[in-house]
Amino acid sequence: MAERDTSFLFSGTSFNRKKFAAVFTRFKEKKGNDVSPRAEPKLVEDATPALQEEEGVKTHYADKKRKRKAVDSDPVEGFSVFKSSKSQKANEDDQQAENAIMLEKKEYYRQLEGDAIFRKKHNIHVSGSNVPSPLRSFAELKSRFSSKSYILRNLAELGFEEPTPIQRQAIPVLLSGRECFACAPTGSGKTFAFVCPILMKLKRASKDGVRAVILCPTRELAAQTARECKKLAKGRKFYIKLMTKQLVKGADFSKLCCDILISTPFRVQFAIRKKKLDLSKVEFLILDESDKLFELGLVKQVDSVVKACSNPSILRSLFSATLPDTVEELARTIMHDAIRVIIGRKNSASESIKQKLVFVGSEEGKLLALHQSFAESLNPPVLVFVQNKERAKELYNEVKFDDIRAGVIHADLSQVQREDAVNNFRAGKTWVLIATDVIARGMDFKGVNCVVNYDFPDSAAAYIHRIGRSGRAGRSGEAVTLYTEADVPYLRNIANVMAASGCEVPPWIMSLPKLKWKRHRPQREAISTKPVGEDE
Repeated sequence: MAERDTSFLFSGTSFNRKKFAAVFTRFKEKKGNDVSPRAEPKLVEDATPALQEEEGVKTHYADKKRKRKAVDSDPVEGFSVFKSSKSQKANEDDQQAENAIMLEKKEYYRQLEGDAIFRKKHNIHVSGSNVPSPLRSFAELKSRFSSKSYILRNLAELGFEEPTPIQRQAIPVLLSGRECFACAPTGSGKTFAFVCPILMKLKRASKDGVRAVILCPTRELAAQTARECKKLAKGRKFYIKLMTKQLVKGADFSKLCCDILISTPFRVQFAIRKKKLDLSKVEFLILDESDKLFELGLVKQVDSVVKACSNPSILRSLFSATLPDTVEELARTIMHDAIRVIIGRKNSASESIKQKLVFVGSEEGKLLALHQSFAESLNPPVLVFVQNKERAKELYNEVKFDDIRAGVIHADLSQVQREDAVNNFRAGKTWVLIATDVIARGMDFKGVNCVVNYDFPDSAAAYIHRIGRSGRAGRSGEAVTLYTEADVPYLRNIANVMAASGCEVPPWIMSLPKLKWKRHRPQREAISTKPVGEDE
């Protein structure tokens, strides 16, 4: 044991045995005395143990050297001075994968930049996560979304050469399975922006209940939407139903084939309440003219329809020319990860409409101004808006004695009379149509040259929708708003809309105090209905 300890002390070294013999002897004697005091001292140490010890030291050192060499020769994972062909190939594969990822990222950012430039060019403003790229042309419906040829054929037959800004963005959003808020000027093609993706997603007709619901605030707009929907679906046997009074009362919806149901909220709510209609399989719910649908008179009816559409994968979307913040906040409570699409400035009028304000002093002055304008420069078709049905009747009785073809539409007329009034105006049988706000929203009259606000509108939104019956689909139009002394306090609200759409506004109007909007429906004097020459 002692010898091993000594060899351990000197492991890795070798001594000249002959040169240091005396030293070895001295240490050996000292060590012997420590172990056994009675042992006899020796002047000359036996060489054999020392030689063995030296050999042991050398052997031990050699073993350690061999072990160190073996350890050093083991390859280190991930590093080798001389690369094998396998590791080189793996590195090349990693490099290629990394390059591919970099190229994808560059292409992605290039696409984002291109989309942003394209949206800016068309005045499209979006917000939301992962917004789909806008359409460059209708041909992309086939290349990107595998559209059936009948859609493209029908669009061409209807005269659609290029998508409008709202169609460029809203169609890809809905086809990508996303919900959206869409706000675009009147006459910008919002109806086709939601009808087209619905038809593409439904693919083919089915007998498995209602699959899409489109809600409109008025029966006239619902009827118009149904007609446009059928035009785009031409060539495919889709079951597109307009909810009429007869359908609500007499139809057995369990046996009725219906892919797309178009209606006012009240009629759908009535059918739900009578347990005639099952909406649990609805895939699309569109709220057209959504700000009107969320007004107090309709919001409860809309809410019952929304609850009845209980399909977890349903897509809900809102479309309107005006979208107040309060409506947007309310709608977000029922929508998920929605994309917001604004064309131009939010809540603004079309820039293709020339807008004018005309001071007439009093109610009598309005009638004189209207007679004078009709006598001097009547350019039909012309729409004249008044604030209620009583005034519509009075003005019609006054105008019908003039040498013009006039018609009237209001809520007291039957459904057939209202349809006749609209159809006669569309066909050119009547030149002037006097109306309440019942047709101020969404109604598409081709080529209306002028809109006259005989009574001052009761909100900026009402003004935007009224004048939006003119200047549709890129055509030019004119809007004239008559105002009296009673209307002056609210001029600034209309003037702001006019200025935002590029119209010139007198400086004195822009300097008026901006009053908070409230319903501006003052008690007005009755419109004279006496025919010319009656006093004689």
